[in-house]
Amino acid sequence: MKERLKKLFANVWNVPNVLTIIRLVLVPVFVAVFNAGHNRWALAVFCIASLTDALDGTIARKTNQITDFGKLFDPLADKLMVLTALFCQARAGVFPRAAIIIVLIKELYMVAGSVFMLGKNVVVSANYFGKTATVCFISSLILSFFHRELSDWGYPVHLWLLWISVALAILAMTVYTVQALGQIRKIRDSQNS
Repeated sequence: MKERLKKLFANVWNVPNVLTIIRLVLVPVFVAVFNAGHNRWALAVFCIASLTDALDGTIARKTNQITDFGKLFDPLADKLMVLTALFCQARAGVFPRAAIIIVLIKELYMVAGSVFMLGKNVVVSANYFGKTATVCFISSLILSFFHRELSDWGYPVHLWLLWISVALAILAMTVYTVQALGQIRKIRDSQNS
């Protein structure tokens, strides 16, 4: 386990990983600003965090700075920011709690799965459906800051996008599980041969 942790935290200090760490730091900033009633500033913090999400993956791929830390903590930082914003908007009555509960259960399953896979020395990267779900969640959350205007116009697009995001997240979880089980089978087969 010590060797796995050493490998996980090797080469942490590169630009993509620093952007991931910044996103993690922005989570409590978002909560503080949102709870203070400064919705537009909370939206700005959320948008900055979302921008770091877009940048860190692009930079990591273009400069070949993909690390195990980034593979694990980049999606974790994304989920933490998105879940925090979802909870804040649900508490404010903008989003239905049922959607948030579904997402929370899915994310707890994913975290448990990631920890289990890390114990097997395997990191399963985010898949297309998960990335699409994240984009939809971010779009839904940004639009949720304008929920009054959208509802007045009769088009609660933020709610439609939220439920699409939930469906995509469940699909991503299913694909992730299939990929993880496939990798475990490969490891077992290679050990048995």
